[in-house]
Amino acid sequence: MNLEALDHVGLAVSDMDRSMEWYRNVLGLERAFEDAWGTYPAVLVTPGANGLPGTGVALFPARGEHIEPSSFSSLAHVGFRATKEQYEQAKAELESRGIEFRESDHRAAMSIYVLDPDSHLIEITTYEV
Repeated sequence: MNLEALDHVGLAVSDMDRSMEWYRNVLGLERAFEDAWGTYPAVLVTPGANGLPGTGVALFPARGEHIEPSSFSSLAHVGFRATKEQYEQAKAELESRGIEFRESDHRAAMSIYVLDPDSHLIEITTYEV
C-alpha cells in the first residue's frame, strides 16, 4: 500500500452550525463538497493544490450519548501543519480573540493546542524551529 497523505479526520459535534463557524473563523478552513453532500458531513479543509482540497475535518452531528470532552492533556487530537509564519499568525489570532491555548516545545517542532467548541483537541504545529 502506498498512501499520499492524511485527508481528513471525522468529528462528532453537538452543534453543526457553531462548529462550522469555529473551524472557518478560528482555523480559516473552507467548506468543500457542500453541493455533493448537502448538510453533512460538513467537510472543512485547508486550501489545497492542483484544484484538490487540502487536509481537514469532516463534521457529523453527534448521536446518542454526550460527547466526552478532551482536555489540554488529552492524547487524541487533530493536528494541522503550518509554516513558522503561519504558526506565529495563528498564535497572534488566538490571543487577539481571547481563545485559550497552550504552547509546547517538542524540540523537533513547536505546537499550539486549542479546544474546539465540543472540546476536541486541535494542534497547530510547525517544524520550522
